[in-house]
Amino acid sequence: MMMGRFALLLLAFASLQLFCVADDDNNDDDVVFYESFEESFEGRWIVSNKDDYKGLWKHSKSEGHEDYGLLVSEKARKYAIVKVVDEPVSLKDGTTVLQFETRLQSGLECGGAYIKFLRPQEAGWKPEEFDNESPYSIMFGPDKCGTTNKVHFIFKHKNPKNGEYVEHHLKYPPSVPSDKLTHVYTATLKRDKEVKIMIDGEEKKKANLLVAEDFDPPLIPAKTIPDPDDRKPEDWDDKEKIPDPNAVKPDDWDEDAPMEIEDEEAVKPEGWLDDEPEEIDDPEATKPEDWDDEEDGVWEPPKMYNPKCAIAPGCGEWKRPMKSNSAYKGKWSPPLIDNPNYKGVWKAREIPNPNYFELDKPDFEPIAAIGIEIWTMQEGILFDNIVIAKNEKVAKSYRETKWKPKFEIEKERQQAEEEASGLDFLASIKRKVFNALYQIADIPFLSNYKPQILDHIKKAEKQPNLTMGVLVSTVAIILTIFLKLIFGGKNQQCPRIETKPVPVVAETSDDQGSDGEKVEKAEKNEAAAAARRRRRET
Repeated sequence: MMMGRFALLLLAFASLQLFCVADDDNNDDDVVFYESFEESFEGRWIVSNKDDYKGLWKHSKSEGHEDYGLLVSEKARKYAIVKVVDEPVSLKDGTTVLQFETRLQSGLECGGAYIKFLRPQEAGWKPEEFDNESPYSIMFGPDKCGTTNKVHFIFKHKNPKNGEYVEHHLKYPPSVPSDKLTHVYTATLKRDKEVKIMIDGEEKKKANLLVAEDFDPPLIPAKTIPDPDDRKPEDWDDKEKIPDPNAVKPDDWDEDAPMEIEDEEAVKPEGWLDDEPEEIDDPEATKPEDWDDEEDGVWEPPKMYNPKCAIAPGCGEWKRPMKSNSAYKGKWSPPLIDNPNYKGVWKAREIPNPNYFELDKPDFEPIAAIGIEIWTMQEGILFDNIVIAKNEKVAKSYRETKWKPKFEIEKERQQAEEEASGLDFLASIKRKVFNALYQIADIPFLSNYKPQILDHIKKAEKQPNLTMGVLVSTVAIILTIFLKLIFGGKNQQCPRIETKPVPVVAETSDDQGSDGEKVEKAEKNEAAAAARRRRRET
């Protein structure tokens, strides 16, 4: 019986220990910093007093919610605000999760919505003077302008050899969601030197802080560098091809032959009006009553297209059209041959890199403050639920309880609006296509072509009348790149596919006259255009 009681006691103790460990996964100690903005930021956050930062921050509700956030309230402004944490957060040991929400309520054409996790003030900055030069450890979040469309992850690291701090940018970062919904961005730094980027709880990118292929420039410098003092020898010939010195211009090569000549077989069309000008004075035009010849000069009636030319093959002096000259060859140049003296591309010799160092793990500076320092052309950017935690489960809990309910409501409202406008099916398909294209643009092997792909996608988003053409162009670019990468090719350059602008008819308040006069004027213009086409054909 004693043994049985001891076993039960041991089992109970073990269960208690497991309960404590499980409960510790969501321990408040794992939440290093949390800002919900349910209370006003005034008196708790410090707005920069630098002259450049005139943007007005507001404590505002998210559109359609009772939830408050920190709002960028004015367009075309610079903003800077900072919150000093109670105790600096070490990034050297264990797991650290950086997470926050942003909602681009007015969209984002050009601007940033990222957060800077700042180093201690001993690094040489003051909260009241927070600006773009204030030293940070990590910068994380969305940024979009022109061909830039990325979720930044940048960390600054001190080179132990020369003492300089270097920015290291994540290669091939994910793109920014293109809608106006609330999104949550999560960066998780793990003890195994791994960083994981998530958007809305979905992993978008994983990288190793010490791997050269994941960051630019790499954290660990190259062991050798080109010798800056090395110089190319004067007799070094790096021309792979040279003009053939033995080549002779053919006797029948005429460099003076023109590219085009008159078509001697052309005949003036019957009915051509040689004595009629293409343009005549508008007979209905009258001199304005307030016209002053001394101040305004001699008044001349405006010109109009000669209506007689509209019904004739053409007017004015007839000239034979030009045609391509079959004898044209242009300037002669000797063909290129292999250079017998070619030595290859010269490179400076490699020497040991004086700034080379090795690390087992990054030596991050601690986070002492959280700052938002951005420039944006759009208002309506809302920041909310900023979290620094030492446990991934804590960050997930905030996503589930704070972000997800809002996101689901916004999605339902968006869908209802699309259904009400009758655009549900088309808008849904279009949104899915754009989201798929943005995901394709994030594929690492397309990184060299990403700016051009994003440029085409943006054109399609902005100009609905060009959407199909631009989408086809974008898909064609991606397929072309894919086929080149599979089957090879020396010049893997992104093909340029031009999209023709769609003509727009401008309506102005200057169109005078009755409907009948407008129709008659339109008919004259159409007849004139037809005459011009006939003349070009002849």
